[in-house]
Amino acid sequence: MKNRKVIFLVLALLWGFTAFAQQQMPQPLTYWSGYAVRPGKEDEFMNLVKTVGEPVRDKEMAEGVVLGWGIEVPLLRSPGGWTHLIWYTVADSSGIEKVQSAIQARLAKLAAEEAKAAEEGRKKGQKPGTTTAERIREIFDVSKTRDWLTRDLVFVEGSTMPPAGSLPYTRYNFGKIKPGKTADFRAAWDKYNKPVLDKLVADGVLLAYGLSVEELKTDGDWTHFIWYGVKSMDAFEKVRNAFGADRNRRSQEERDSIAAAFTKATDPDAARQEVTRAIVFKWAGQK
Repeated sequence: MKNRKVIFLVLALLWGFTAFAQQQMPQPLTYWSGYAVRPGKEDEFMNLVKTVGEPVRDKEMAEGVVLGWGIEVPLLRSPGGWTHLIWYTVADSSGIEKVQSAIQARLAKLAAEEAKAAEEGRKKGQKPGTTTAERIREIFDVSKTRDWLTRDLVFVEGSTMPPAGSLPYTRYNFGKIKPGKTADFRAAWDKYNKPVLDKLVADGVLLAYGLSVEELKTDGDWTHFIWYGVKSMDAFEKVRNAFGADRNRRSQEERDSIAAAFTKATDPDAARQEVTRAIVFKWAGQK
């Protein structure tokens, strides 16, 4: 029974770690910000995004700096966790600097305009309006904001992205590779899991997928994560079935060998999964 349990955990990990002509991009960077929006403030949060971040990211995407950006909410909520996740992807570190500098400049411009309006209002005996900084403190718990910077070691997307206005789902599969076993994990993943994911992209089941790590290490709970985007949640079953079919067509000896390779390289007990739903999704080339 113990051996069967280990095999089950390993197979679950394999499925988690797991064209249209495919397009392999260089290793892009993604900047993530998780926000804990206060209950009932969701609409105000979106209005704040439209005031501050959206104009910056849209402008930088039009200029070719930002490859894409979006806002996601978790399918499964957790106490004290983030409620909204904003991300944007760029080709390299210079893109991060441009976007972050532009956001700070946008905040400074808004603050200057608000201060000027408040001063003019005071001269007329009017009460000053709520500033952007005050709105931020009212809308979400700043102390719970969390940022990550990740790099896709592998990034594959279909040649045709979903049309503008599409709101895909994304599954994230987090795993922890044992010290000194990164190369072993990558060799096994490239050999046994990547071909399945590539075919799923080619068949149009997956919009895109990636194998990612933190560019700046901040979290000890995981070392790598695999993500893949889909048009609707029924695709998750197709992914599961594809990995099951791939393993079932192999001999028992080969299945045992695959399980052993991943067991030696990873900690199955550290594996975690998340699914998010996009409420904003924009990618270069969408029409």
